Amino acid sequence: MLDNKNKLSVYRIEAAKEKLDSASLLLQENKYKDCVNRSYYAIFNAICSLLALEGIDYKKHSAVISHFRQQYIKTGVFDKELSIIVGNAFQVRNQSDYEDFFMVSKEEAKEQCENAKKFITEIEVYLKKNSIV
Repeated sequence: MLDNKNKLSVYRIEAAKEKLDSASLLLQENKYKDCVNRSYYAIFNAICSLLALEGIDYKKHSAVISHFRQQYIKTGVFDKELSIIVGNAFQVRNQSDYEDFFMVSKEEAKEQCENAKKFITEIEVYLKKNSIV
């Protein structure tokens, strides 16, 4: 039986996959700004699934990312590539959501969507290896 931390972790990884599905649909519909937004939030929810296991929550996205890098990248749990993926996704999402006239190309949206899929897959492998999902 799953405890509350594990249940929250499973809920968050499922939310990440749902956002990834939304990102894919938005990409197909040429909604590139919304695609990068959903791709970022898919990654963010995947990270939050890890934090749930630790019983940790942060109010700022930058704190969530910093914790992920400190506890999971620097320690070698995940490859440094995931740090680059989340950093790029965070930057593009911020620019897309908050900068006037910022354009997202189809190629950029596709790359963000593919990176989100890779990120979630890596997190799921970790969760399965640790008998969470």
